[in-house]
Amino acid sequence: MIARVLTATVYGIDGIKIDVEVDIAYGLPAFNIVGLPETSVKESKERVRSAIKNAGFEFPGDRITINLAPADVRKEGSSFDLPIAVGILAAMGALKNESLKDHLIAGELSLDGQVKTVRGILPVALLTRQEGIGTIIVPGGNGKEASIVRDVRVLGAGHLLEIFHYFKGEGELALFEEDDREGPRPPGSDDVDFSDIRDQTQAKRALEVAAGGGHNIIMVGSPGSGKTMLSRCLPTILPVLGYAEAVETTKIHSIAGLLGPHRALIMKRPFRAPHHSISDAGLIGGGHVPRPGEVSLAHNGVLFLDEFPEFRRHVLDALRQPLEDGDVTIARVNNAITFPARFMLVAAMNPCPCGYFGDPKRACICTGAQIYRYRSRISGPLLDRIDIHIEVPPVKIGDLAADRYEEPSAAIRQRVAGARTIQCERFKQKGIHANAQMPARLIRKYCSLETEAQAMLEAAVEKWALSPRAYHRILKVARTIADLDGVEGITEAHVAEAIRYRALDKRLMM
Repeated sequence: MIARVLTATVYGIDGIKIDVEVDIAYGLPAFNIVGLPETSVKESKERVRSAIKNAGFEFPGDRITINLAPADVRKEGSSFDLPIAVGILAAMGALKNESLKDHLIAGELSLDGQVKTVRGILPVALLTRQEGIGTIIVPGGNGKEASIVRDVRVLGAGHLLEIFHYFKGEGELALFEEDDREGPRPPGSDDVDFSDIRDQTQAKRALEVAAGGGHNIIMVGSPGSGKTMLSRCLPTILPVLGYAEAVETTKIHSIAGLLGPHRALIMKRPFRAPHHSISDAGLIGGGHVPRPGEVSLAHNGVLFLDEFPEFRRHVLDALRQPLEDGDVTIARVNNAITFPARFMLVAAMNPCPCGYFGDPKRACICTGAQIYRYRSRISGPLLDRIDIHIEVPPVKIGDLAADRYEEPSAAIRQRVAGARTIQCERFKQKGIHANAQMPARLIRKYCSLETEAQAMLEAAVEKWALSPRAYHRILKVARTIADLDGVEGITEAHVAEAIRYRALDKRLMM
């Protein structure tokens, strides 16, 4: 007898429908899985065998063949356990094939028949809606995650027997409603806030501009000047994630297995801070079965790279594609997988190896050659792709002890949200939503300068030998500063401020 169960596998960040076909025929006892299964799928044979036996069923002693169709798609992961087990029960005659229609099933089995959580349920649930399948059965721990998807009936199971009784019409599975989704974090729930940072007015303003237009930023300052804390405060002034952005962000974390049980929609913008010893595969993504890297996990959020020059040169240069295109393509012999990677890069570095070049209180012990070698670890093309370069001076002890008002993140977020609203309206139906994403054609259209402002920018380009890419970066930043001021025209003052944010290009730090 042949049974058919619907399930799915994840390719990149999307789900692909898989038909699990089960055939039990007379012959010598055998259990074979075909259809390009990876090792984790092949090992499901022993889990399924034990789960069926320990659930109280007699495992068939005939020739069992499992076909995972289409056969040219590589199958990976443990989520095939549950559909294979249900398919075997149906092929044995314990369940009717008709009862399995309009159900997609995914989940891992333990040896005693318990249903365990798996990675990548959200893309599978989205595929269920896309294919018009009415119901998805998932592990109970993945129920909240799957309930993010609207117009799909989500059922959660804790044991193989629960699913058996459900299809027999003798029991019910836990129903997860849309109301089970997590809501936005309440205001003031962040662990850090801009009001906690004393002084650093220029750095705060630069971060506001960066957030206002989605610009990348690099901060240069001596140890203890507050670069890390400033970076961690940046997500608190970014606009709240919209539903579409939140779903896309959650999909990536689901595939990476970072959601955890009973987690639902991610409503807080990601903040990723990998160590400088990370490999290029860890940062960009990769592996035998490609997995998203840190740049994709930071999608719609912030990627913070502390001790920027300490990262390996080839790792940093691998950032060029995601910074320019907003995605990462990982090529393999038979296929190529693209992961989204549109993030704000925040880099921090010391001005020299010892960290005290230019410090008013501590003398630098580095030679000119050492400082040059240290800074040359960051390539010019990569610096060109960072819109804002600023110096973060050390804070005086008196300023730390002073009890004075510092503007909270909520107030800055309002201005940033206002600027982003202007940009969303400006770029409506253009496929972008922030000034930092403008291509050259839109820069010419939306970044026209007044005569005095154009003359100032041309003089700066000539004086500091700025590249055409740096020229465009200055225009984008000036456009954002004008949006924060709520004006249409870019004035000389806006351009002057944008030019100040190119410290490394002007060699002001040397």
